Amino acid sequence: MKKFLLIAGILIGLFSNVNAQKPILDKVVAVVGSNVILLSDLNQQYAIYLNQGNTADEKAKCYFLQQMLIQKLLKQQAEIDSIVVEDSQVDDELDKKMRYQIQRMGGQERLEQFLQKSVLQYKDEMRPEVKEGLIAQKMQQKITENTTVTPLEVKKYFESYQKDSLPDIGTEVEVGEITLYPKLTKAEKQKSFDKLDAIRTRIKAGEDFGFLAKTYSEDPGSASEGGDYGFIDRNTMVKEFTAWAFKLRAGEISPVFETEYGFHIVQVIERRGEQAHVRHILIRPQITPGSLDRVKSKADSIYSDIAAKKLPFSSAASLFSDNKETQYNGGMMLFADNVTSRTTFIPIEKLDPSVFVVIDTMKVGTVSKPVAFSNQQDGKQGYKIFFLKSKTPPHKGNLEQDYPKFRERAETEKKEKVVSEWFEKRKETTYIRVDDEFAGCDEMKLWANKDKKP
Repeated sequence: MKKFLLIAGILIGLFSNVNAQKPILDKVVAVVGSNVILLSDLNQQYAIYLNQGNTADEKAKCYFLQQMLIQKLLKQQAEIDSIVVEDSQVDDELDKKMRYQIQRMGGQERLEQFLQKSVLQYKDEMRPEVKEGLIAQKMQQKITENTTVTPLEVKKYFESYQKDSLPDIGTEVEVGEITLYPKLTKAEKQKSFDKLDAIRTRIKAGEDFGFLAKTYSEDPGSASEGGDYGFIDRNTMVKEFTAWAFKLRAGEISPVFETEYGFHIVQVIERRGEQAHVRHILIRPQITPGSLDRVKSKADSIYSDIAAKKLPFSSAASLFSDNKETQYNGGMMLFADNVTSRTTFIPIEKLDPSVFVVIDTMKVGTVSKPVAFSNQQDGKQGYKIFFLKSKTPPHKGNLEQDYPKFRERAETEKKEKVVSEWFEKRKETTYIRVDDEFAGCDEMKLWANKDKKP
């Protein structure tokens, strides 16, 4: 039963089209309604599995094929139910996966060497699969959207455990943060503005935009591509960028403008209806010692007000924090313990080491003095103030302390049953065929060749 709830995030988290040339001879290994799965696609998933350092195991193909069958069946129903995902969602998912893969491979250059293609080309190739995966995930969420559990069901679920099989719960903490970034004055930003304006002048005089973007742009996602972003729509970029991208005509270059990321110039290469093919150059203003001194003084003042109980931590977070993810959540950090659920209770081993070092010696209910930080990924610097709201020591799972966890587990089990029942019904009314080469897999027993037609 649990096998059916694996679709969320499984396939869309994998590489596609990685160093795997489709063989000259290909064949269909499975059919789900009007959707086909090719042997070459399955072999690509297996190649990824091996490239990630796993031991060769042909049985892994059975697992991957099952996941692909699940995704195709969900996609087919999503088309019937008119379920769609916005392009902006696909872009966000692609960007998230690119950041992860670039970090995992040790940089964009190494990733491109591994892919044997540019990141921009890879994103274009990956887009259809990511979109299909998001649609399938959304369909699965629709199937279970009305599935909830009552307190009595949670109690029964908890009582189904044998006493000696209750899970061990490790140390967990609830941590709040107030993040403060330096604010540069116009004079401090002028040098970066002038640098980009000079680059724009060179382009207007005839120098190559792409070459100058590769040489000077400080956008790690597009610099190596000559600043090329490909086609964007009105929801893809921040509003200032979008305003210029859809105001310019093909070939025109914007003046220097500012966003939260720094100073930009953008050139429109082509327009297609509500999409624009653009490239840009980004120059990030450099943090100055004076701006760091100012933000440190602000952080000290906020800390003093909180410590003196003049201002609750949650109010200070909403008023002053520059972290948009936690600003309106009372400053509390969230932990994603599964695909669909987020909680303020964070396992101590999952904390960022730089956060753990600060809160490890704090008492519950106290705030830290401002702590300087520097983010290696985006180069941002500033100060953070931490609040240790709670700390739960290791213990055997119990309803009094861990009701939310057991409620989540009970609800997950109930959703798995709902999804399993949905699949059983859809399989009976959907044409499904698996090639004889894989018919012997244990996983394929769930997809027996009945050649049912809709």
